[in-house]
Order: sequence, then C-alpha cells, then structure tokens
Amino acid sequence: MNPSPDSPRAPRHASLLLRCPLRAGVAAELTQLVQAHGGRILYHDQHVEAEEGQYFTSLKWDASDMTLTDADVAKRLAVIGGKSPAAEWSLHYSDRPLRMALFVSRDPWCLYDILARVSSGEWQVEVPLVVGNHLDLEPVARQFGVPFHHFPMTKDTKEEVETRQLELLKQERINFIVLARYMQILSGRFVQAYPNNVINIHHAFLPAFPGAKPYHSARERGVKMIGATSHYVTETLDAGPIIEQDVQRVSHRHSVADLVRLGRDLEKIVLSRAIWRHLQRKVIVLGNRTVVFE
Repeated sequence: MNPSPDSPRAPRHASLLLRCPLRAGVAAELTQLVQAHGGRILYHDQHVEAEEGQYFTSLKWDASDMTLTDADVAKRLAVIGGKSPAAEWSLHYSDRPLRMALFVSRDPWCLYDILARVSSGEWQVEVPLVVGNHLDLEPVARQFGVPFHHFPMTKDTKEEVETRQLELLKQERINFIVLARYMQILSGRFVQAYPNNVINIHHAFLPAFPGAKPYHSARERGVKMIGATSHYVTETLDAGPIIEQDVQRVSHRHSVADLVRLGRDLEKIVLSRAIWRHLQRKVIVLGNRTVVFE
C-alpha cells in the first residue's frame, strides 16, 4: 500500500559516530554544522579519554530540512573529524536501513527473539536471510518469512563454505552479522571481511567453565551469579570488544535446569541490547574495548 500524496513525510535522521584526537572546538564545529544548515539536534553525547588524548561522540539530528546534500555533509565531516590520520567517523541515515544477516545452528531462543523484534517493527533493520549450518531452524525462518540458507560444514569444507557464505553476504548487501547461537568458529578471513560488524553472544562463564555443559560445571562449583556477554567477533576466540553484559544472582536452590533457563533469558536480552546499540550507532571500538553511549 503506497502512502497518499498528502501523507506526512517521515523524519529523516542522521547518526554520526566520531573518534578523533582531542582538540578544542571540535564539538562546537559539529553542532554548528548541523544547526547552521537546517538540522535539528536530537541527541548528543561525548566521551573524552584524557590520558590518550582521544575524543568520542555520538550525534543524531533531524536532517529532513538540511540545506546541504549528503555528499556535502560528508565533505564537511571529513574536514572536522579528519584533520588527523587517527580520526575515524561514520554517518548513517534512517532512510537507508542496515541489512542484518543471522547465523544459527540448532538453538532457537535468540533467533525467535530477534525475528520477533524485527517483524513487530521494534527495530528499523532489514533481515534478508538466515544462514544455518543445520536445518533445525529453517521452519523458524520460514515462519517469519525470511529466506533460510543451509550451509553444512565440516573441517575439510570450512574454507569452501565460508567463501560461498561471503559471496552470498556480498550479493545481499549485508552490513553486519549476528551470530545467534551459531556454533562455528569464524576464520580470520571471514572476520576481516566484516571488522567490528559481527556480533556474538555467549554465557559469561568463559573462560572458567568452557565446553558443552557450562551450567553443570558452574552448579558443581557453587556459583552465585550467572550472566551473558555480547561482543564483536575478532580473530581471537570469544575475546572481542564487549558491547553488553548482564548478570543475575543465583543460589543453591537453583537446579541446573533453572540455571539454563535463566541463562537463556539473559542471552536473549543481552544480545538484543547489543544489536540495538549497534543499530542506534552508539558503539565506538577502541582497540579491544568499546565506548558505548546511552
């Protein structure tokens, strides 16, 4: 159904992430760029790493009536933020939704949660595909109307399969990937194709309780807290920059089944928070850690 010519135009928002060497006047230059050319600032947060001389900012504005073209805005930002080779910035517009690919294995809880948020309109993001190394979750993707691509993988076929996966992601113009309980280790070549754009989720017992049954090990050890961690994937396994974490107190009264249930709930909410921060352009990676704006 197409909107009528008289329908109100949806606001067009621009979201900027910037990291650059700390210098006087950079914040004023950014806000002046927006306000002097018809923009209306909706959100502005800043962080300074004084010891390292680094400035970080997340700036969002209504760009519906900007008198500058997108290309002109980019040129101005290149001057403001790009006065040093160490500066990094990215600009995203709300009328160009990001495209997210979901990678899964057999565990369904994160996939259900993500697809429900997307289909309900909670998130402004496109999901062109779900990739699975097993067929178990194909019915879930079909239920939400998302194409499912099956890529069975063995140790001997890993390189070939990842090549085909990367070709598919490029064909579908994927911006970032979420490992929604994808039980495969990505190669360095794959990670390098999407730097700081692959989000993973796992329980927060690592590295103390690795393996297939961490909750059993944790209960035997008498842990009093469980949690989940979501991070960007790097070539070092489960050691990438952390985006979001959460924990919950537990006691001797909780069975292994209780711990598993509570852990799954934490995984869903922590992963969803991490994806939301990424979609809202609220995360800047600094080495192996992150600056995450509220």
